[in-house]
Amino acid sequence: MTEDKSQPGAEFTPSPEELRMRVEATREELGETVEALAAKADVKARAQEKTTAVKQQVAEKTAHVGAQLRDKATHAAHAVQERTPEPVRAKAAAATGQVHEKAVHVAELARDRTPEPVREKAGQGMRAARANRVPLLAAGVIFALLMVRRSRRNR
Repeated sequence: MTEDKSQPGAEFTPSPEELRMRVEATREELGETVEALAAKADVKARAQEKTTAVKQQVAEKTAHVGAQLRDKATHAAHAVQERTPEPVRAKAAAATGQVHEKAVHVAELARDRTPEPVREKAGQGMRAARANRVPLLAAGVIFALLMVRRSRRNR
């Protein structure tokens, strides 16, 4: 009964292949760690991500506020309409029609007498306004509400 003592602790010594696998695994972990640190250190990318997130939040909030303003404006219009007597509404409708006709006539005159470069610039302005309709509408409603509030204070 002799024991083989030629290599004491041989069962604990890793083979060269196992050592290569461990080295490769360590390299992969180190590479991932370096990538994670580089991502944290990339201030520009993090700022862009934050900017994108803030833009999205602002867009969502703008849409929400726009919807609220439209609802309030609709409610206010219905409330005014309910409280306005029928003869006044009829006169207002007639006056609205007359104003619309005059506005169309004045617009046609202005268009006929306006030079082409000015019309092109006005067209660009209109396209920009249409592209940014919600913020402009929100600003207009806020302005109208401020004016109503101001007029009520002066009474």
